[in-house]
Amino acid sequence: MATAVRISRVSKRYGDVRAVEGMTWTAPSGRITAVLGPNGAGKTTTMECLEGLIEPTSGEVEVLGRDPWNAGPEHRAEVGVMLQDGGLPNGTTPLRLLRHLASFYVAPLPVADLVRDLGIDAFGGTTIRRLSGGQRQRVALAAALIGDPQVLFLDEPTAGLDPHARLDVWQLIAAARERGKTVVVTTHSFEEAERLADRIVIIHRGAVAAAGTVDEIRGVRSLEDVYFELTAKAGR
Repeated sequence: MATAVRISRVSKRYGDVRAVEGMTWTAPSGRITAVLGPNGAGKTTTMECLEGLIEPTSGEVEVLGRDPWNAGPEHRAEVGVMLQDGGLPNGTTPLRLLRHLASFYVAPLPVADLVRDLGIDAFGGTTIRRLSGGQRQRVALAAALIGDPQVLFLDEPTAGLDPHARLDVWQLIAAARERGKTVVVTTHSFEEAERLADRIVIIHRGAVAAAGTVDEIRGVRSLEDVYFELTAKAGR
C-alpha cells in the first residue's frame, strides 16, 4: 500500500523543551490513521510539522512525496487542515466563510451538503465569534473538507461535541476514506481511535510508543489497557 505521510526521526525543540523526539511513523494512502495520546504528548506539534506550519528541528517529513515546509500552492491545495483551536475568522458567518473558501477550488464539495451533514444550517447566519465551541468545531471541519483534498489533517475534530454531533463527524471522516482520501486524526479517545482508524500511532512524551493496525496493537485486550501498558513502559 502506498504511503501518503511519512515522518522519519523527527524532533522539534523549543529552547530546552523537547516537544517531539525522534519520531518515526507512516500513514498509508486512502486510510485513516489515528494519532493517540494525552494532552501534551506532542500530537499538535507533530501535526503542525505535517501541515507545514512549523519546521522540524531535525528529521524528515513528507506529505504526498513533498516536504510540506517548502511546498508550493499546488501541494497545499491537496491538503485539508483542521487546527485544534479552529483558526476561524471571527467577523464572518459560517455560510459566508464556506462559500468564500469553496470559490478557491476547481471542484469543491457542495457547501449545502456540508452545512446539512454537520448541522451548520441551524447557525449558518450567526457570526463565528458568537458560536459555541462545538459549533466552531463543526465549521472548522467543514472548512478543512470543502476543497475535497487528498490528505486531511484533523486535530481533535470531535473535542467539545455532543454524542450526536460526534457521530456525524465520524461519518464524514469515514466518507472521506471511502472517496480514497488519506486522513490523519489526533485524539485522546480510545473509542474514537477504535471506531475510526485503520492504523494507530500511540505517542507518549513526544515519542512513538507503538504503531500498527488496531488488531496488531491491542491483540485480545482493549486498546485502553494496551495504551496504559505501553505508555507506562515508555515513561520509565
